[in-house]
Amino acid sequence: MRLYPNVPSRRAATLVGDAIVVTLLLVFAWLGLAVHDAVARLGVLGEGVQATGGAVSSGFETAAEAVDGTPVVGDELADGLREAGESSGGEVTDLGARGEHNAHRLADLLGVLTFALPAGLLLLFVLPPRIELARRVTAAARVLTEPDSDERRRVVAMRAAFALPYGTLLRYTEDPLGDLAAGRYDPLVEAAFDDAGLRPPKR
Repeated sequence: MRLYPNVPSRRAATLVGDAIVVTLLLVFAWLGLAVHDAVARLGVLGEGVQATGGAVSSGFETAAEAVDGTPVVGDELADGLREAGESSGGEVTDLGARGEHNAHRLADLLGVLTFALPAGLLLLFVLPPRIELARRVTAAARVLTEPDSDERRRVVAMRAAFALPYGTLLRYTEDPLGDLAAGRYDPLVEAAFDDAGLRPPKR
C-alpha cells in the first residue's frame, strides 16, 4: 500500500494536508480536555455542600454530647439531636456527593463531545478522498510498472492520449496525438505516470 505519491510536489502537498489534519485533531483534543476541566471544576460546589452537611452533622453531635448525661431528659435530648444531625446533615452530604458525581459525569460527556463531533466531521470529510488517493497510487504503481519495451511504452502512451484531458496532455506535448502516431512516447508516458502520482521512468 502506497500512502503517498512519489512525485515530489504531490508528496509534499499530501504531507502538508495530513499534517493539517493531525494538527486539527490535536487542537480538538486540547479543546475537549479544556472543556472537561472547566466543567469538572463545578464539582467543587458539591464538595462544599458535602462539607456543609458534615458541619451540620458535627454541630448536632457536639450539642448532643453537651446535653448527654443531663438528669431526666439528657439521654433522650441527646438522641434526638443525633437523629436530627444524621437526617439533616446526612441528606445535605448525600446531595453534595450526587452533585459532585453529576458534575464529573457532565465534564466527561462534554469533553468527549467537544473532541468527537468536530473530529468525526473532519475525518468524514478528509478520510474518503485520502483513502481513495492511496488506493489509486497503489493500483497505478502495480499497473504502470516501468515500461521495459517499446510495445509497453506504446500502450502506456495510448492510455495517456485517450484517457487524460486535453488540457493535461498539452502540458507535456504540443501534439499528443501526433506524438503517439510518430512513436514519440516519452511525453505521453510522463503524463500517464505524473497523473497517477508516480515518477516517470528515466530513459
